[in-house]
Amino acid sequence: MSDKPSVLFVCVHNAGRSQMAAAWLTHLAGDRVEVRSAGSNPGAGVNPAAVEAMAEVGIDISAEVPKMLTVDAVKESDVCITMGCGDTCPVFPGKRYLDWQLDDPAGQGVQAVRPIRDEIERRVRDLLNDLDLPAQH
Repeated sequence: MSDKPSVLFVCVHNAGRSQMAAAWLTHLAGDRVEVRSAGSNPGAGVNPAAVEAMAEVGIDISAEVPKMLTVDAVKESDVCITMGCGDTCPVFPGKRYLDWQLDDPAGQGVQAVRPIRDEIERRVRDLLNDLDLPAQH
């Protein structure tokens, strides 16, 4: 792993879970980690309930745009974390793969998204500890 690890978060639409995870990692790690997110079938926009839930904790993801998962994004990442995208994520030797089973916030209100947001934060903090990069906040 390089001095600056790279983490890729992948979910189907890149509109909820992966966007929240990328935002948490950026917020907690600062510039110590290269952060990407993508989707196997990107949505039209970020889930408004995810935007609202993250705003409640002071993180603005309103300008984020769902992005298409590419082979290069996986190749360039040290850690690839999938969130319900099944077998659509390409696998390469030497990469670390994690699958986080999380409820899908699609179509849910902010009340249902808050516990997902909080679980993602907990897992991102654990990931930072695993990378020997304790959270800055």
